[in-house]
Amino acid sequence: MQTAYKKIEIQIKTTRGMTVPSYATPGSAAVDLRAAIEEGEELVIQPGAKALVPTGLAIAPKTDDVVAIVAARSGLAVKHGVCLSNGIGVIDSDYRGEICVGLYNTSDVPFIIRRGDRIAQLMFVPVMQAAFIQTDELDETERGTGGFGSTGVK
Repeated sequence: MQTAYKKIEIQIKTTRGMTVPSYATPGSAAVDLRAAIEEGEELVIQPGAKALVPTGLAIAPKTDDVVAIVAARSGLAVKHGVCLSNGIGVIDSDYRGEICVGLYNTSDVPFIIRRGDRIAQLMFVPVMQAAFIQTDELDETERGTGGFGSTGVK
């Protein structure tokens, strides 16, 4: 399988001794974000607790029509009950601070993070801003206002 992903230039600043992330496979849509905690130290997230984990990375896209999305790593969520505390992270194109990852331990056992552990994924997605047009009425559709499972499970 050959991929033909569109490439965008992203300037990246590394701190805390971290390195530039790379794509694990040619078909990877995201790069792994790693914990930039001090060497030899551990960050323990207790059951039901949250933690903000630094990555040692800051970015500057060369274009403002992309957003960097921080997404959970499925293995952490499924195997350990550790997910993003905010669902997904949105890194706006004009944000220049360090990317940090909010993690939440939904399990009943402490979760230990060490330097370099893969804690989340980072992907770049095109963005469109809306030009809102206020109105008193919306057009009718077959679905109408049906939501929250209105189309059934099967």
